[in-house]
Amino acid sequence: MAASETTDNKKTVSPQTLAWIERLVWILIYGGLLAVVLGLFLVRGGESVTLGSVLLAKGGIAAGAGVFLIWLRSRLK
Repeated sequence: MAASETTDNKKTVSPQTLAWIERLVWILIYGGLLAVVLGLFLVRGGESVTLGSVLLAKGGIAAGAGVFLIWLRSRLK
């Protein structure tokens, strides 16, 4: 659904879209933090430093994307 401009510079979107964004925020944040913790465990344990580093990086990106979506959601009406 297309967003339209309002007088207070916020975009209006459907309630279904807002609910989808809110669901995605928590999936990205919790999934990203879980991947970061698992990556730390693997790196510190010395089992698989490469896999641990990849999990750290991808988990951090996912958690960061969740934080970005929180900011984006605050801009939507």
